[in-house]
Amino acid sequence: MIYFDNAATTGKKPLAVIKTVTTALQEYSANPGRSGHNLSIKTATAVYNVREKVANFFGASGAENVVFTLNCTQSINLVLKGVLKRGDHVIVSSLEHNAVMRPLKKIGISFDVAKVSLEDDEKTLEAFKNAIKPNTKMIFCTAASNVCGKLLPLEAIGKLCLKRHLLFGVDAAQGAGVLPINMGRMNIDYLCVAPHKGLYAPMGIGILICQKDIENTIIEGGTGTNSLELFQPTILPEKFESGTVNVPAILGVGAGLEYVEKLGLDKIYTHEMMLIKNLYKSLSKMDEIRLYTPPPQKDLYAPVLAFNYGDYKSDYVAEYLSQNGVAVRGGYHCAPIAHKHLGTLENGAVRVSVATFNTAKEIESLVHLLNSKKIRKKL
Repeated sequence: MIYFDNAATTGKKPLAVIKTVTTALQEYSANPGRSGHNLSIKTATAVYNVREKVANFFGASGAENVVFTLNCTQSINLVLKGVLKRGDHVIVSSLEHNAVMRPLKKIGISFDVAKVSLEDDEKTLEAFKNAIKPNTKMIFCTAASNVCGKLLPLEAIGKLCLKRHLLFGVDAAQGAGVLPINMGRMNIDYLCVAPHKGLYAPMGIGILICQKDIENTIIEGGTGTNSLELFQPTILPEKFESGTVNVPAILGVGAGLEYVEKLGLDKIYTHEMMLIKNLYKSLSKMDEIRLYTPPPQKDLYAPVLAFNYGDYKSDYVAEYLSQNGVAVRGGYHCAPIAHKHLGTLENGAVRVSVATFNTAKEIESLVHLLNSKKIRKKL
């Protein structure tokens, strides 16, 4: 199977990650921070070391600000439901995932959608500026669209937030591990990460990095600290880590980070964008293919591409490709406002997302399938 669904989760984990997870189950099977015996202390130290790696990688101010969650969606919910109150106003982008939109709908927060330009970041920044109101408390936006790969100008948005005294939250599900994200330089207050994607970690683990306080919790319970009190601890990371953390996955995050650092973000991004550019160039020559963005350019796009084959439902095309040994994703990618923005609400979009292990030959195989007479007969 040629795997092009890395925006959902990276399909091939590095051997070092697999070995680390296995070792964790064998040698770190104790509850960190809950017991005074040596194995518990050893496990707690290993978990803390990963916090330090994460903090350093993303330019956070300290390891204590790194919170491990169930997934990126939970991280986003912790921020939006923990910080915002009725009467607050939020600005999001026109490319957001339901992980952002549904929590806002649930808590009834007023929000405006800033239209993202697919070609001009200055227009995008202007849209955010124009949406600011007297009661605006936060800008929360994706680092990169999970549908079409468009990058948002995070550093410029961060400067805007600093100037206008707004909080800044980022959904980095599609950016972490591919793009350089520095919370200090970009003035990001809350960074939400899906390490099973660009950091090649196991599924079932998320990261929330907090540079500012989050007042309210949405889960309370045992933390191993202040156990005689019925009040939730107020210090990080214990405030948001009630119950037993996923030690094997956390240590897998550390191994994944080391893999990404060893390859280098620039090398990863260059390789993956080369593949997407080659695909775009080939697809643009095919009359049946519909593309929805300009040619993907460095620093404007992540290595994700959306297209459709004629007027066919994207799910049908994805099924055809799967039957022929290629994994892509069709449908709506949990991001309806992004599809509205791109004009793909009727049929969704076929999404190709690559990773370090993908090759130019695999891209050629995909193009061959889309350009064959077989697909016309099948669809």
